[in-house]
Amino acid sequence: MYRFLLTPRWWGINVFAVLAIPFCIFMGSWQLSRFEARVDTHQQQEVRAADAKAAAARPLDSLLPVDTVTSGRQAGARGHYDTDHQLLVPGRTLEDKQGKRQGFYVLTLLRTDHGKALPVVRGWLPGDPGNKADAAKVPAPPKGEVSVTGALQASENQSSTGVHADGGLPPGQLGMISAASLVNIVPYDVYDAWITLTDTQAPLRAVPPAAVQGTGLDLKAFQNLGYTGEWFVFAGFVVFMWFRLFRREAEAARDAALGIVPADEAPGTPAAAEPDADARAADESAPVPHA
Repeated sequence: MYRFLLTPRWWGINVFAVLAIPFCIFMGSWQLSRFEARVDTHQQQEVRAADAKAAAARPLDSLLPVDTVTSGRQAGARGHYDTDHQLLVPGRTLEDKQGKRQGFYVLTLLRTDHGKALPVVRGWLPGDPGNKADAAKVPAPPKGEVSVTGALQASENQSSTGVHADGGLPPGQLGMISAASLVNIVPYDVYDAWITLTDTQAPLRAVPPAAVQGTGLDLKAFQNLGYTGEWFVFAGFVVFMWFRLFRREAEAARDAALGIVPADEAPGTPAAAEPDADARAADESAPVPHA
C-alpha cells in the first residue's frame, strides 16, 4: 500500500523534508543562542554599570580606547574649558518624574594638559536650543583650571539614540557627539570619547550613561527571538505537510486496493488520456443511423 513512497515524486518530497527540517531547527537554535547571548551581555553590562558607579575615578588615558569593559567607568581629567566652543546637542530625551521630556545636552570641550580636548556633557536642559529663552538658561562653564569626573562614553554614530546625522543644524549646535563630527568645528585634536558629568551646575541635570550598543535588550535582541519562533514554526509546517500528503496518498491507495476508487483515479496515477479535439470533432460529425 505504501509503494507510492518509491515513486520519483515522493523521493523528491522525502529528500526536501529530510533536509529542510534539520536546517530549520539549526537556524532556530542559532537565533535562540544569539538572543541568549544578548541577555547575558545585558546582565553583565548592568553589573559593570553598578560597579562603575561605586568605583573610584581613574585617569582618562588609562581607560582608552572605550570598550564594553571601560564604557560607563568613572574617568577623571584636568584642563581648561574652551568657552568659545560650547555646543548644544538637540533632540535628546531624559526621563524624570514628569515622564520623558525632550531637551538638549550642553557640551563643552575641555582642553586637557595633554593637548587633546575632551568633549564633556555638562548636563541636560528641557526645551529647544533654537529658542533663545531656552538657550539663555545654559550656565557658563567654570573658568580656570578644573578637574572633571564623569562616566566615560564611546563616540556616537549614526545608529546611536537621538543622533541628528542629517546636518543642517545652525551654528552652535551639534548633532552627533564624536571626534569625527568635531574635527571641522574646533582647531585642535579631540579624544575619540566623551564623558557625562556626575555633578552638574544648576539648572543642568546629569545625563545618565548610555549602555554600550549591542549589549542591551533592544529591538535586535527581540528580532532574534522572533526569528527563533519563525524557524521552529517552519520546521513544524514541513512535518505537518509531509504527514498530510502521506495520509492522503495512503488513503487513496487503500481505496484503490478496495476498489472504491479506480486505480487510474488515485493520486499519483496518470489519468487516462482524453481523446484529442480532432477525434471528438469526427465523432460529433459522424452521421446518425436512421431506424
